[in-house]
Amino acid sequence: MKKIIYKSIFFLLLIGFAKQSEAQQDAMYTQYMFNTLAINPAYAGSRNVVSATALYRNQWTGYDGAPKTSTFSIDAPVNDKKIGLGLQIFNDRLGITNTTGLVLSSAYRIRMEKGTLSFGLQGSLNIRKADYTQVKLDPTGTSIDPAFQEFVKRTNFNIGSGIYYNSDKFYLGLSAPELLATLYGAQSSSGLSTQQIHLFLAAGFVASLSDDLKLKPSVLIKQVKGAPIEGDLNAVFWIKDILGIGGQYRTNADISGLLELQVTPQIRIGYSYDHSTTKLQSFNSGSHEIMLRYEFGFEKDKFISPRFF
Repeated sequence: MKKIIYKSIFFLLLIGFAKQSEAQQDAMYTQYMFNTLAINPAYAGSRNVVSATALYRNQWTGYDGAPKTSTFSIDAPVNDKKIGLGLQIFNDRLGITNTTGLVLSSAYRIRMEKGTLSFGLQGSLNIRKADYTQVKLDPTGTSIDPAFQEFVKRTNFNIGSGIYYNSDKFYLGLSAPELLATLYGAQSSSGLSTQQIHLFLAAGFVASLSDDLKLKPSVLIKQVKGAPIEGDLNAVFWIKDILGIGGQYRTNADISGLLELQVTPQIRIGYSYDHSTTKLQSFNSGSHEIMLRYEFGFEKDKFISPRFF
């Protein structure tokens, strides 16, 4: 079984680093640990119940044209929990561009001695729009540039893959959500603008510090050629399995505060605030992200052990 894991990781690494990439293009989330299906299809069904998550991110508040991202995902185990199925719908706005997408995910889950190993595949459909007529080039409005008189709309299909291992206290995942370098926008003088492959490596665990206090550190490493490798380092203290308070550091980008609340065994709410550590901090008042998760299938009056991943 270990040979299978090593070979799968090696295969995905080869795919990720062999593809041509230019810059980080995928939407960014601070609460990635609650939105894992967005970066790894092998996560589908891993919570062993029907789980629905909604997340909204308002990035760089006060900066005109800054990213705004909304996403909804739902996943569930089927076939005696040997298969995981997932659905994600998202909308991402950035300046004059708007991307709406639908993602279908599936995972084959292998139960091991202390956890579950999953192999995932996904197919995605993205509709990207760019209204170049909204770009303000001349304040007087007397000149016209033909290059900025287009409204570009393009529909793309992509595929992705990933592997994911999790137990009650640990998880590790490696994924490439989009394996095809699809056409992203209009043709420029330097060639075609394309959506490039992103590679994600995520890991985390839970450590019990006392009966009422747990520490949940995690890390997410993102790689795309043409941009620096980016890492999100995260640590949250959980108090009585109800309240989570922590922080995050994103390399060359932000420092963040996180707050999580397990309202009921079925409902969890999360909030994060990011403060830029780059020159952008002079032009925005931070980024806000809110998350709501609801899980179905719990039996009434039955004690449920809290799930951290």
